[in-house]
Amino acid sequence: MLSDSTAFSGFAVDDLDAARRFYGETLGLQVSDDGPGFVIALNGGARPTLVYPKPGHVPAEYTILNFEVGDVEATVDGLTARGVVFERYEGAQQDEKGISHGLGPDIAWFKDPAGNILSVLAT
Repeated sequence: MLSDSTAFSGFAVDDLDAARRFYGETLGLQVSDDGPGFVIALNGGARPTLVYPKPGHVPAEYTILNFEVGDVEATVDGLTARGVVFERYEGAQQDEKGISHGLGPDIAWFKDPAGNILSVLAT
């Protein structure tokens, strides 16, 4: 029934302006206004993702976006220089930068200003 439809992802934040700055300026993603929220262009624009305000927002307890990168360590260094703080999780075998090794692809988790969990991981 929906096989020919166009689908897109979306997630909520509690402060749209802070989220717009974070995704656009800190992460360097293309951001465009779209109604009550904004759209971030993922995968070169092939995957539009709506970011919308939600009063009483409660962040997800799981990773909502994974960014595949060629060099996790260099990406973590670059994001850290931009003020991003990487999360620490018990049992994740993380190094001093917060990168987990040995449990699948190298991966490091961080949060957006609304507390949503994001990651960078090796391609």
